[in-house]
Amino acid sequence: MKIVVIGGTGRIGSQVVQLLEGHEVVAAAPSTGVNTLTGEGLSGVLRGADVLVDVSNSPSFADDDVMEFFRRSTGNLVRAAREAGVGHFVALSVVGADELPDSGYLRAKAAQEKLIEDSGLNYTIVRATQFLEFAVAIADTSTVDGVVRLSDGGTQPIAAEDVAVAVAKAAGEPAVGGIVEIGGPDVLPMDEWIRRVLTARKDPREVVTDPAARYFGTVLGKDSLVPAEGSWRGRVGLAEWLGR
Repeated sequence: MKIVVIGGTGRIGSQVVQLLEGHEVVAAAPSTGVNTLTGEGLSGVLRGADVLVDVSNSPSFADDDVMEFFRRSTGNLVRAAREAGVGHFVALSVVGADELPDSGYLRAKAAQEKLIEDSGLNYTIVRATQFLEFAVAIADTSTVDGVVRLSDGGTQPIAAEDVAVAVAKAAGEPAVGGIVEIGGPDVLPMDEWIRRVLTARKDPREVVTDPAARYFGTVLGKDSLVPAEGSWRGRVGLAEWLGR
């Protein structure tokens, strides 16, 4: 199969490309002459493609910017995929995207999902939980006067390598015509997750539990960021990840 990976040079995409060895895989990104915002290179790279995988992300998380990115990028991908006769559109999204509209980023991901669902293409949307690799960034955005204020809402953080495995698996199988949710092996409150990471890194910042603390603009419930029961779980847990 010919599989085109949009965002194929990034954190997840580069691993997906490696995992799909044995197929004709093309890593597509602005650095390779493919720009989803302008449409540059899309028709050429998708010619003869069986599967389109989109793991690209907005360079800015500002509300208006991220919405513009996913609407324009996904719109261009849908049109190009239709014209090329692509048989399967796989996209990476976020658990809770359609349930937390106060978050500008998640609103944009929900808009992306809707464009794919309404495209008429065969598709699989892989919703992942927060990456373990994002822990310090989450702490940084939640720090005020040297104190990290975080919700005790539930999380199930997942290693980027496990996300890549799930996306590559979806790309190699028939479209499900719906959403697949994935998470890591550990279920724990967000404040506890970040506290453990900062402790392991000998980061002196105190993590204070604040149920009203917002995560990218939204207040979290107990299970807002936890995948559905029975969802696929990655292999790498927090302890193993920290040990590395």
